[in-house]
Amino acid sequence: MTTPPSTPRLALVTCADFPELHPEDAPLIPALAERDIAAEAVIWDDEQVDWSVYDMAVIRSTWDYSSRRLQFIEWARSVPRLVNPPNVVRWNSDKHYLQALEDHGLAVVQTTWLEPGRGYDKRALHNRFPAREDFVIKPAISAGSVGAGRYTATDANSRRYAIEHAMRLLAEGHSVMVQRYMPKVDLHGEIALVYFHGTYSHAMKKEAALTDVGEVAVQDGADVETVERYKATPAEIEAGQAALAFARARIPGRSLSSRPLAYARVDMVPAGDGEPVLMEMELVDPRLHLSVGRRSLDRFADSLAAELRMGPDAANIDLA
Repeated sequence: MTTPPSTPRLALVTCADFPELHPEDAPLIPALAERDIAAEAVIWDDEQVDWSVYDMAVIRSTWDYSSRRLQFIEWARSVPRLVNPPNVVRWNSDKHYLQALEDHGLAVVQTTWLEPGRGYDKRALHNRFPAREDFVIKPAISAGSVGAGRYTATDANSRRYAIEHAMRLLAEGHSVMVQRYMPKVDLHGEIALVYFHGTYSHAMKKEAALTDVGEVAVQDGADVETVERYKATPAEIEAGQAALAFARARIPGRSLSSRPLAYARVDMVPAGDGEPVLMEMELVDPRLHLSVGRRSLDRFADSLAAELRMGPDAANIDLA
């Protein structure tokens, strides 16, 4: 059956591992059809695709891009109308954005940054690791928890493995994050809140990804999240909205006067005093776990339909 000429065409962007979309996103196609939008799965690096035939492209399960980030950014810049847009892709695909948020006063998990080319020796790395409790080593550009390892500061062998892990990542050209491990992740899990155009939709609780000390995560990360429905507190919802407001004001090309992003996921965990601390902000291709939130599929479809109606946002540009 052919699509009527007046029907908007929307590309749901995926990767070769999920050519028909991830099962969580597949119901978007009939949901958008109910809103008179013809949506289809399209692989981001398929050179045969003519992106100009689509009224809008929405990044979904592009979970293979982290090893080809610059190629992915160039692709994003080539798509006529992309959601979320190229400047957001550039900013959010490198976790250095956490430093920018912390510099402006947001509560972010404590992080030390190690940059390649600095010539760190083992003693220099040792001195940059926490003296107490567990900590995490991971690359600044990665998919999910891939390449991350958890270590114990007071165990000599664990500390040695952490040094080896960091040196290996640095030698491969990665910026390295050294983060304090948040103990409440083991007790309560990590909280993820989803927002559509800045409005809270639903939340989930995720099991800890790094349960074993000394083990480096090597799996894709896209298919291993174990979640359950979670009722977010007003303080958590407000903290997520504050984080998104910080981002809107600081992503190049955006400001508080630009409209909120069509979709966003904010991951956080309670600190010792119970206040939520930002772990990560997923603005490129987050798993939204639409099956967890009541009517969240409809809310996402409505958000995309509204994005189509509103037309391009003047802030959706790439300045680099």
